[in-house]
Amino acid sequence: MSTPSVWGYRKCISCAAALVAGFAACGSDAGKTGWEGRPVDAGRIELDLDGAYPTADPDPEGGTRAGPTFDAGEGGAVFTCIGKKASSGDSAITLQSGGLARTFYVHVPPSYDPTRGAMLVLNFHGFTNAALIQKVISRMDASADAHGYIAVYPEGVATSWNAGDCCGTAWNNAVDDVAFVKTMLTRLESDWCVDPKRMFATGYSNGGFLSYRLACEMADAFAAIAPVAGEMGIDATKCKPSRPVPVLDFHGTSDPIVPYNGGVPLVQTGMGLINFRSTAETISVWRDKDGCLGAGKVIYQQGDTTCTRYDTCKMGSEVVHCKIDGGGHTWPGGVPVPLVGKTSTDISATETMVKFFEAHPLP
Repeated sequence: MSTPSVWGYRKCISCAAALVAGFAACGSDAGKTGWEGRPVDAGRIELDLDGAYPTADPDPEGGTRAGPTFDAGEGGAVFTCIGKKASSGDSAITLQSGGLARTFYVHVPPSYDPTRGAMLVLNFHGFTNAALIQKVISRMDASADAHGYIAVYPEGVATSWNAGDCCGTAWNNAVDDVAFVKTMLTRLESDWCVDPKRMFATGYSNGGFLSYRLACEMADAFAAIAPVAGEMGIDATKCKPSRPVPVLDFHGTSDPIVPYNGGVPLVQTGMGLINFRSTAETISVWRDKDGCLGAGKVIYQQGDTTCTRYDTCKMGSEVVHCKIDGGGHTWPGGVPVPLVGKTSTDISATETMVKFFEAHPLP
């Protein structure tokens, strides 16, 4: 996507700040609210997010189980394994990829059976975040224990992923994160009994962008994706999935970092000058890639959340978008991050995507 010649968000600083729930009102003292923002060119704001993201869940029983349901996935023979040595619990693994030492964290539920293929979910963190922060924000460990799947939290290079148009060191240095994901999957399938038809990707922000890229380039491996607060970050003409990929997308309408309606961020977090696609454009790209016909149907509406499904698509795929009215750059149903806006409690992104994944194994 090209850089705009004129900023599309040339507004007063207070107006931009107001898009983030809980920010100071016009004329108020930012120090009194805990908002560490400062003006940058063209009426944007720069935030220091260091310390803004939680390292522990202040309310482990928080979140919500609410969300739409999806038809059960197709049946078939149970995938089985022999001789897998790794067991349940938490582990950190470091391996070499592209000349770099790369790390990922694995959470295996107590119910794990080394002879039966488990569902696998890769959960990618956002820019300036880290794998263990993503583990906290998404509350995915508890979900993995409840549903019996393996949750994996990969670590980006310098807290970033090369997801096409974004972000940071990984993007600027053209780090081959797709190759890293392939290497990681090989190791995971070697150590644990993973069902190759039930491998999925999700991610927050920059990690959501990466999950879209993986759908374009690794559709043979990932059965479906569920990005949160991210957009498609590569040229649509260069996205050539080998098969239709089911997509479940979550995005807040007041996201100040990856704007719902596209354009440049209202809040600058060190990403640089980037002109993002809108959520509508991203959904349109995937409706086209999946061959979806007809208008969308609302399948869930509760409080600030409306989920619309496009399901007349090829090979049983579908595209679902959950719009969070007034939602910020946050994980719905996850641990709140007040500095970047409202976190919805009217839907759980984690629980909803698990239902979506369970309904969409590889055909």
